[in-house]
Amino acid sequence: MSLISETIRPSGPLQVERAIADFRGGYPVVLEEGGEAFLVQSIENLPDAYRSALEKLAGGAAHLVLSSARLRKLNITHTDIGCIPLKELDIPTIERLALTPDARLDGPLQAPVWADRVALELARLSLVLPAVIVIPLKRGAEVDPDMTRVPAEAVRRYRKWRVRRIAPVSRAFVPLEGALQTEFVVFRGGEGLRDQVAVIVGTPDLSRPVLTRLHSACLTGDLFGSLKCDCGDQLRSTVRFMAEHNGGILLYLDQEGRGNGIANKIRAYRLQAQGYDTFDADEIIGFDQDQRHFDFAVEMLRQLGVTQVRLMTNNPRKIAALREAGMNVVSDQRVTGRPTPQNAGYLRTKRDRAGHLLEAGDLEPDDEKT
Repeated sequence: MSLISETIRPSGPLQVERAIADFRGGYPVVLEEGGEAFLVQSIENLPDAYRSALEKLAGGAAHLVLSSARLRKLNITHTDIGCIPLKELDIPTIERLALTPDARLDGPLQAPVWADRVALELARLSLVLPAVIVIPLKRGAEVDPDMTRVPAEAVRRYRKWRVRRIAPVSRAFVPLEGALQTEFVVFRGGEGLRDQVAVIVGTPDLSRPVLTRLHSACLTGDLFGSLKCDCGDQLRSTVRFMAEHNGGILLYLDQEGRGNGIANKIRAYRLQAQGYDTFDADEIIGFDQDQRHFDFAVEMLRQLGVTQVRLMTNNPRKIAALREAGMNVVSDQRVTGRPTPQNAGYLRTKRDRAGHLLEAGDLEPDDEKT
C-alpha cells in the first residue's frame, strides 16, 4: 500500500495543503530541512492563547520576515527579503512594522535563512499577509505533536506540482445573455486548492488561433459592479465579442487582487481611500505589482485542445507569460471597459506604472469627453 499511497497521494504536496489550511486558520506550522526545524506563524489571526506559548518557545530568538516590497515602505532600499529580530512578540509593534504606511525601522536587519523564504512562499500560497513570525526550534524542543510539519522542498515545488495536476472535474452548458451557446468547464488546481473555470463561448475552431482571454476573478467588479475598476465590463464585453466572432475561450481564474486574495485586496482598497494608488497600496502591505502565475492557464488551454491564441488583453505581462509557457500567441487585441470618475485614476496607473496598453480615450469618463 505504501507504493500506491505515494503514487496517488504524494506526501509532500498533501503536507503543504495541510500547512496552507493551518496557516490560513492562524495556526503555526513547522518547516524542516537538513536536520533543522523552524516554527512559522502568520501574523494574521494570531490567538492570544498562543502568544505566550510562542514567546516561551522562542526564548528571544524569534524574528519577523517581511518581503522586499514592504521593506521599501519601511524606507529600506533592499532587493531581498529581510528579517527583524523580535526580543518579544509585541503584536502591536509587529502589525505596525507589517502594515502601517508611515512606519520606519530603527534597528538592523538580520540575514535571511532558508526557512524565511519558504515561510513567505507559504504565506503567498495561503493568501495571507506576507509577514511571518519565524522561530528556530532547538533539537528536542517541545511542540504540539499534532502540529503540521512540512519539508521545505515540498513548499518550493508545490506550484509546479499543482500545474501538472490540474484537470477538468465537471462541465455543462450554461446559456448566457448574448451568448446562448456557452459551456463551463471546471478545472481543479492551478492555484492551491481552488477551482478554475474555462468558459467556452460558441464553437471556436481549434485548428485556428482561438480568441482567448485570461480573466482574473474580481468579486467587487464582476459580481457587484464596483466603479473602482473596469473588470466587470471587460468580462461581459469579452463574452459578447466572442459570441459575435465565431466563439472563443475565457479562462476565469481564481486570482483575486492580482493574486493577493480578497482579504488583501480589501486592505489595499482601504489604503487607496487614503490617497495611495493601487500599486503603492499593494506595496504597503508587502506585495509587488503582480503575484499571478499563468503557467497553469496554458495547461488548461492545452487540455482543451488549444495550441494558438488571439489574446484579448491590455496587459503585456500576460502576453509574455503565455509565450514563456509555450503558447503560440498569434496576435493580441485590447479589451476596454467603461471609464468612470472612480476608476480613471486606476486605469491611468495601470497604463503609466504597469505598461497596460490603453489609449487616452480609454481613460476619460463619459461625462468628461467632448
